[in-house]
Amino acid sequence: MEPVSVKFLRPGAVLPTYGSMEAAGADLYACLESPLTIAPGETVPVPTGIALEVPKGCAGLVYARSGLSIKHGLCMANGVGVIDSDYRGELRVPMVNLSNEPYTIQPGERVPQLCIAPVWQPAFT
Repeated sequence: MEPVSVKFLRPGAVLPTYGSMEAAGADLYACLESPLTIAPGETVPVPTGIALEVPKGCAGLVYARSGLSIKHGLCMANGVGVIDSDYRGELRVPMVNLSNEPYTIQPGERVPQLCIAPVWQPAFT
């Protein structure tokens, strides 16, 4: 497996980690200076403080963590985020609170998860 280069852009940024040896997705962490409260129905971009160098021929796919979705109604506003192999900017995750209660994201909290997957770019005719 080809390694993915990670660049730290903010103090407190955390390297993505796998929760187990068989985990498909690596956890990404909120890089915040202080807790961030998301009101019901509100959408907020959550910075991770990192940029990735996704291998050519692959894409980074960012998914919500099911525990946050089920327990707290916190989901990604765009469903699934796609990181192209030529994107080098900071990963910021658009989180939406679908519950009736505010939810507070703590600095360093695991928010989304990242899968790196091969992609096929067909020609369109």
